[in-house]
Amino acid sequence: MARVELKAAALLVLLAGLVIGSVLYVLYARGAFEPTQRLVLLADDSEGVTVGMDLTFSGFPIGRVRRVELASGGNARILIDVPTRDWHWLRQSSVFTLVRSLVGATSIRAYSGVLTDPPLPAGAERPVLSGDATAELPQLVSATRELVANLGRLTAADSALAATLFQLQSTTERLNGRQGALGVLMGNEADARQVVVALERSNALLARLEALTAHTDQRLYGPGGLMQDTQATVQQMHGLLVDARASLKKADAILVDAQAIAGQTRSATADLGALRTEVEASLRKVERLVDEVNRRWPFARDPELKLP
Repeated sequence: MARVELKAAALLVLLAGLVIGSVLYVLYARGAFEPTQRLVLLADDSEGVTVGMDLTFSGFPIGRVRRVELASGGNARILIDVPTRDWHWLRQSSVFTLVRSLVGATSIRAYSGVLTDPPLPAGAERPVLSGDATAELPQLVSATRELVANLGRLTAADSALAATLFQLQSTTERLNGRQGALGVLMGNEADARQVVVALERSNALLARLEALTAHTDQRLYGPGGLMQDTQATVQQMHGLLVDARASLKKADAILVDAQAIAGQTRSATADLGALRTEVEASLRKVERLVDEVNRRWPFARDPELKLP
């Protein structure tokens, strides 16, 4: 029995040692035995701030709230213990914020923009900037109420939007009607019908003009047309004029001979008679050619051709 009691006592001592060691380890792990420096933050109120809350820097906890007390000026004093190994993150230009969000707990954050500034002295007091998301709820509710009221007025039956939609529906129906977009542009069906009639008449006139143009081209430039006949007539006239020019040259030569040889009057007279006969024949050919041109040429009914 004495040996059993000794074993039980040793077991109890070991268990107590394990408990005490665990407690000490937990305290050590939580920094209870680590040297710290005190930081005091001054806020308008301590709503949402609890003992044990972390002070974070870039998302990492570098301090812990040890106590919250009321200052003589009515402000809240938040006492934070920062381990000495993390104190170098706090500078004289550091900014501290107290953020109260709609979802989640309140958080205290530190921002150090210039890490080369002088370090923050131990026991320093700094104001904290508060940001309360719930403070904007009344303004948000008021804006939402006003938005809903405006939306109700906008979608009312007698609103401008309803009238615009009605006019748009009417215009769409007219676009789908018989007159289509033309009826919408003209404003009434009678004017739209007049425009359609005018377009139909214009199309008919254009068709007639196209047929007339094709017929005229065929009459003028087709096989056996007026242009071919005129060209042939002009070629014949050119030949007759060449013959007349040759006859006149012969007459000039004969006249020269008549002047040079005055004694041969009888023979020259005979030659002149033959030449006159030839000239008259050429003139008759030219006259027949002119008559033929007047008969075939449709653009000048009373032409006049003067011969030398």
